[in-house]
Amino acid sequence: MKKTVLAILAGLMIPLFAAMGAATADDVKSLRGGKAIPDAESPPTVAKLILDQESFDRNFKSQPPLIPHKVEKYKVNLKANRCLKCHDKSNYKEEEAPMTGKSHYIGADGKEMDKISMKRYFCNQCHVPQADAKPLVKNTFKSAK
Repeated sequence: MKKTVLAILAGLMIPLFAAMGAATADDVKSLRGGKAIPDAESPPTVAKLILDQESFDRNFKSQPPLIPHKVEKYKVNLKANRCLKCHDKSNYKEEEAPMTGKSHYIGADGKEMDKISMKRYFCNQCHVPQADAKPLVKNTFKSAK
């Protein structure tokens, strides 16, 4: 009995699915309407980094500092963090680099640690190089100064 019911349902469903699959390209509506996709002649230009600047103004109170040097070849993974070679509290003075913020050495228990906390270990989650790029959209943002 169950097999008979399933066979009848399958017999009814096959024509339905076939009719649904018979749509042509003319039946499909694009979310962009009738606008054509523009041809990309060349990739967009990469914004030039602003390098070797002492520091950058921050736009809001708790904004992470921007990076004033190239970092694209820096290795930051679970085994190595190139940023800490210069910015770790154990050797920032010799490297003449700013020290990693004290908040980066606070553990989950709220106590200060000798080594950087793993929750702050991946620097490029928050810190990025500053680029000389125009805003993508017009805005009226004013900094927190």
